[in-house]
Amino acid sequence: MDATSRGSGRTLPLRVLVAKPGLDGHDRGAKVVARALRDAGMEVVYTGIRQTPEQIAEAAAHEDVEAIGLSIHSGAHLELFPRILEAMRARGIGDIPVYAGGIIPDVDLPAIREMGVRGVFGPGTPLESIVRAIRDGATAERATRDL
Repeated sequence: MDATSRGSGRTLPLRVLVAKPGLDGHDRGAKVVARALRDAGMEVVYTGIRQTPEQIAEAAAHEDVEAIGLSIHSGAHLELFPRILEAMRARGIGDIPVYAGGIIPDVDLPAIREMGVRGVFGPGTPLESIVRAIRDGATAERATRDL
């Protein structure tokens, strides 16, 4: 189990929010990734399908997560991701690492990374690679916050 202290002296697992923004109803991949993260010892909050940017940011703030995974297949990533990141900043949680997966054309990857998404995982990405990236990113954030 991957666990570290969050200021209380207790060891707690990393908390990750997995969300499906927009009208996309395809959630098999999100559920597979959520299961892999749980199997790796992380606490996972899955918001379900058809979430607004505001709902995702609010859930992340409320659940005190340390990473966010967005799964999208609708093609609306260039519209929705900036709105999610802005909603996070408005709630004071703009420093939480955000990762994305799903059907995202290669031509859009530079823009997504430029907006602040730390990693993008397309179809066929090994689950171990996703787990490692999220664990490494969240652990690094804990270290910078001295948690």
